[in-house]
Amino acid sequence: MSVDTLPLTAHVTAHLSGRPSAASPGTGSTSADTPLPVLGRDVRVPLAGGGDAPYAALDYAASAPALQRVWDDVAAYAPCYGSVHRGAGRLSQLSTELYEQSRATVARFLGCRPGDQVIFTRATTDSLNLLAHVLPADTRVFVFETEHHAALLPWRDHRTRCLPAPRSPEQAVAALEAALRAAPAGPRLVCVTGASNVTGEIWPVRELARVARRHGARIVLDAAQLAPHHPVDIAALDVDWVALSGHKLYAPFGAGVLAGRADWPDAAPPYLAGGGAGRRVERGPDGGVAVEWHTGPARHEAGSPNVIGAYALASACRALEAAGFDRLLRREQRLLRGVLDGLAGVPGARVLSLFGEEPGRAGPAGRVGVVSFVAEGRDSAELAEALSAEYGIGARAGLFCAHPLLRVLLGGAPAGPDTCGAAGAPMNAVRVSFGAGTPDEHVDRLLTAVRALVRSPRG
Repeated sequence: MSVDTLPLTAHVTAHLSGRPSAASPGTGSTSADTPLPVLGRDVRVPLAGGGDAPYAALDYAASAPALQRVWDDVAAYAPCYGSVHRGAGRLSQLSTELYEQSRATVARFLGCRPGDQVIFTRATTDSLNLLAHVLPADTRVFVFETEHHAALLPWRDHRTRCLPAPRSPEQAVAALEAALRAAPAGPRLVCVTGASNVTGEIWPVRELARVARRHGARIVLDAAQLAPHHPVDIAALDVDWVALSGHKLYAPFGAGVLAGRADWPDAAPPYLAGGGAGRRVERGPDGGVAVEWHTGPARHEAGSPNVIGAYALASACRALEAAGFDRLLRREQRLLRGVLDGLAGVPGARVLSLFGEEPGRAGPAGRVGVVSFVAEGRDSAELAEALSAEYGIGARAGLFCAHPLLRVLLGGAPAGPDTCGAAGAPMNAVRVSFGAGTPDEHVDRLLTAVRALVRSPRG
C-alpha cells in the first residue's frame, strides 16, 4: 500500500505490523460552512485590561496554523522516523518511501507535467534562490516592483528589469508584453506572484504566461500566497516553475517546493554540495576531488532531507484536496466580503489595492484572504499592538517585505526600515489575513475592535 491509499497511521501500521489501524481525523468531515480544525484554536491570551480571550489568528499570510490533520499525520509517523535513501533498516525504508511519496503527492497537487520535478527546499525564498542559482549566466529576469522580496532579490547576479507597479491586470499584461518585445535575444525569465501578500489581489498568471511564451521567455510563479487558497495547476497555467512554502500551506515544519522543468536545474552545479548530491565521488588524478553529480531532485537536495517537513507539506496538500477547494473558497469569500464591507464602514479606514479604486465596495472576487489597510490619524504599528493587547487579535503591521509595493500603495511616501512585523517603520499598514481555519468570530471581533480603536482618542 502507498502513502496516498491509507492515512499515515494506517500506513505506518501496515508497514511495521501488517495490521491496518483506524484513520486519523479527516479534514473533510466538517460541514460546508465551518472552519477546518487547526492547532491553536483553543489557545487563550491575556488582555491588557484583565482577563483573557481566545486568540484570533489573523496573520495567515505570514504563517498559517497547522491543520489538525497534518499534526495527527506527523505525530503518527514520528515514532517511526528514520534516515532516508541509504538506510537498510525497516524505519529507514519506511521514511524513504514516505519522503518520495510526498514528492509524488505534491507533484499531483500542483498538476506537474511528465518530466517535471519537485525539489524540496526550506521555503519559497529558498526555492527562488535555487532557481536563480541554476539560470544560465546570460539570463534576463523580468519582475514587477510589486513582488515580495523573496521574488525581487534573488536575481541580483542576473540582468534584472524591474517593471513599475501596474494598476490593473491589463496593465500588467501590456507592460510585460512591451518589456519582452524590447528585450535582446537570449534566455529570459519572468517571475510573478499568484496573489499579493499585501493586497491579496490575484494576478493574471495565465495571461502573463501566454505573453512569456509568445516571446520565448520562461516564467516562474510565486504561489506562496495563492496555493493555500486556490488550486494551482502548472500545466493549466502553462508556467515553467512554481515555488511555495509549507508554513503558509497549513504545514509549518520548514519545507518548501520548487516544482517544474528539469533542464536548467539538471544543467547547473548543485545548489548545495554534499552527501546525496553526488552519484560518484573519488580522488582525482590531479590530487583533487572528482565528482559526477546526480540529475533530478537529488542534485539540489544535498544533506539529510527534512522528511517530516516534506511529509507535513504533502499531508496538507491531501487535506486541502479532501476538504474541497470550492467549499473552502466559498467560505473564504464570504469572510472576505465581511472584512471589506466592515472596513468600508469605518471612517478614515482605507483598504490598500492596486487594481481597484474602491475595494471596500468592489466584490471580493479576484482576492484571497489578505487585506491591508490604514486608518487616518492612527499609526498602523500602534493599531496592530492595540488589536493584540486589548482584543487578543494577531495581526501584522509593517511593510510586509514588499517595500516598493508599499511605497506605491501609500502614495510614494518614504518608507523606513522594514522590520517585517515589528513597530518602527514610520510609514506602514496593518495586514489581516485568514483562511481555511478562521472562525467567523475572529472576523467579527476584528471589525468590532477596529471600529472602537479608530474612534478612540490617541494616547
